[in-house]
Amino acid sequence: MKKILMLGANFFQVSAIKRAKELGYRVITADYLPENPGHQYADESYNVSTVEKEAILALSRRLQIDGILSYASDVSAPTAAYVAEKLGLPTNPYESVKILTQKNLFREFMDRNQLRMPGGKSFQSRRQAQDYFDSLTLPVMVKPIDASGSKGVVKVSERTNFGEAYREAMSYSISRKIIIEKFIQKKGYQIDGDGFIRDGKIVFFGVMDQHNNLLRNPYAPIGLSCPSIQDDGYQKKARALIGSIFEKLHMRFGAFNFEYIIGGDGEIYILEIGPRNGGNFIPDTIKYARDVDMIEASIRVCVGDEYGESLVAGKQGIASSYVVHSMKSGVFRELKIHEKVKPHIRKKEIYVKKGQRVNAFRNGKDSIGAMVIEFDSVEQMKEMMDKMWEYVEVIVEE
Repeated sequence: MKKILMLGANFFQVSAIKRAKELGYRVITADYLPENPGHQYADESYNVSTVEKEAILALSRRLQIDGILSYASDVSAPTAAYVAEKLGLPTNPYESVKILTQKNLFREFMDRNQLRMPGGKSFQSRRQAQDYFDSLTLPVMVKPIDASGSKGVVKVSERTNFGEAYREAMSYSISRKIIIEKFIQKKGYQIDGDGFIRDGKIVFFGVMDQHNNLLRNPYAPIGLSCPSIQDDGYQKKARALIGSIFEKLHMRFGAFNFEYIIGGDGEIYILEIGPRNGGNFIPDTIKYARDVDMIEASIRVCVGDEYGESLVAGKQGIASSYVVHSMKSGVFRELKIHEKVKPHIRKKEIYVKKGQRVNAFRNGKDSIGAMVIEFDSVEQMKEMMDKMWEYVEVIVEE
């Protein structure tokens, strides 16, 4: 029985942990939070931070693992690549994985290769960041270089709001660095999704439309829909562009998450590419919509097993992921699901219990659960997903 070390055991990683067990692998989890739910499904679990490369390497050597996987996590992806390189296990280049998981390194890479993305610079110094901010035309975006789930991402439209945005972004940065970048007005939905590389080529490209709660935070995703309504020509250009990035970085295999927008000038702007599966049930949603099992493919490839059949699309369905969230802060009382959406829910996980305090939604940190929802038509999906919080209502007592 081959042994897989899973880096992380949170709610979104449970799908991969369970699937690996179903496929007959011995599953070991590592996470700095011993109460995380994934541990209960593993054969062994260890209280080790997934960003501590040397500690994870020592654990991996002692356990004699056959593969290591960072599922739905950017912060632990470099650790997985580092350990795999040291132990001679299947991996992409560690330096390339670092570039893709740190926004400042990715921006430098894109600039060197004259590839389009919103212009900007990274900073550790508040004074230098302020000077650069003062030189720009507003609005701008302020982001941590190494956080996921849109945590710490702030649009700044007034000069007096920079200090607050800087502190917010810095509070989520592991390396204490932020990026200030020019704001690009997008045309249509922002695109998000998951894909898979095999032998250096993209063999699956799951384009999804990103939905946002404009009343809470227009830049934090609350759902992704498949299929996208974006023009197919843009999708093909984006696939080719991302493929060229992987070629330059010598990425050979594995899942990836991507985000891009179409600017008002009609050009594609790459925002992020993560060398791992997406969170928020994105791979689960693609499984329902396309019958492509990227969870299985990610598990098998990390130990060098064949996985090609997992990536063959079996249908053309219609499905969305949805981040369950509250419109206001308070004590969680119940989840009120409208009769119109109930028959369409295929998977649901709620992380809070009655009586726990929840926050009004600002970013992924404030989510209280997730769902996979199937629909009868793209029109129905678009209409409901753009206001799903009205159909899946979080009831709180203030």
